[in-house]
Amino acid sequence: HCWPGNTKIMLQLSASIAVYKQWIPNTNFENASNWDKDRIPCGNDVVLFKSNQVFDFQNSINLGQSLPYLPLNGEFIMAPGAGFAAFDGSWDPGCDTGSAVSFTAAEQCKWHDPALWHAATSLENLEQGKYIFAVDEERVPCQYDDVIFQPETSFRVNIDSSERMIHLRSISIMGQKFSSDTALAEYMQRSSAKLQFHGNGTFQVTNARCPDKSGCECGNAGEHRQICAALLGYSGARCPVLVCKDPFQPVGHCCEICGECRMGIYSCKQAWAACLAFWLYCIYFLGVQLAISKVRKPQTSRNSVPVIQIVLMDNKTGSQTGTNAEQLAEDIMRDVAEHGDSFGIVTGTVQVATGSNSSGQRVTVTDGIIAGTVIGLLLGLLLLGTMLFLHRKGMIR
Repeated sequence: HCWPGNTKIMLQLSASIAVYKQWIPNTNFENASNWDKDRIPCGNDVVLFKSNQVFDFQNSINLGQSLPYLPLNGEFIMAPGAGFAAFDGSWDPGCDTGSAVSFTAAEQCKWHDPALWHAATSLENLEQGKYIFAVDEERVPCQYDDVIFQPETSFRVNIDSSERMIHLRSISIMGQKFSSDTALAEYMQRSSAKLQFHGNGTFQVTNARCPDKSGCECGNAGEHRQICAALLGYSGARCPVLVCKDPFQPVGHCCEICGECRMGIYSCKQAWAACLAFWLYCIYFLGVQLAISKVRKPQTSRNSVPVIQIVLMDNKTGSQTGTNAEQLAEDIMRDVAEHGDSFGIVTGTVQVATGSNSSGQRVTVTDGIIAGTVIGLLLGLLLLGTMLFLHRKGMIR
């Protein structure tokens, strides 16, 4: 049931590897969205800066005949050659009538807002805009992620945290990477850092990758309410209205979803092999997005069960919403029935919510059945990966 074509695949392997998370907002002067008039001040404007902020200037700023109102407490970061200049209004004919233009406050930019982060599996993908798909909790930096604040930009972020401690693998600020608590603690004592970060949260960096071969949890479950409150603030604290039948809510997501499939895999022993198997499937499915992560399955008892969760979403709309994702899940489960014992995963479930006339379906796979693909394809891929690794190490030619 697979077909080739121009596919858009976003693969989230957060169950097995770290991810690079980059902060999106900035407090740069040249960013029109940072001003209350949604434009950069022109020659005859009166420019107002608020206190306790950091501002970045990449170019010279022509302020006409009016000087800016500078804050008593703040910081300007000037790129080489940047500065303030004053002229008469004749040089800027598009600014005949000046007005007061205020730099908007960045106090509402919250660390735990999933909408304010880009995520990628490599720095190259991050630069090229090849971002990955993930559930809401994992769009915010996880405990084994590398966090990046872009160099040559200024920012201000609220790091209020219900758990106070924010665990990361590393954090890069203004081009400087911190992978130890000592170096980061020294930086956080600077006046610049106090303007960049505010709130009760504290960073802890480990410079460590996930030690578990089956993958590690993101670690943001304790911040679920805060993450969803920040995300839904844009929509008036309401989830979108769904048109499909029997929508469901993946673990770590803030709202129910439509047109996506979720599969929980229990007692997983080889999560990485399962991730590769799913990639083999998805490459043939047009417009399918896929996210893989280790989560805790809610239970009625006090103890929760660790599972590998796979969320699928396609780009279909209307009555076709979720049909590609549903087909993918069905094909996977068909192979599961044939090759279930190979991966040592005990049980799994599939939930499907589509926009078709048929109602949502739920499939349960019993003991001895796992998520997988054709064993020959998987072994071939693993062999190729091993040869590539040995070649890079210089062990084979």
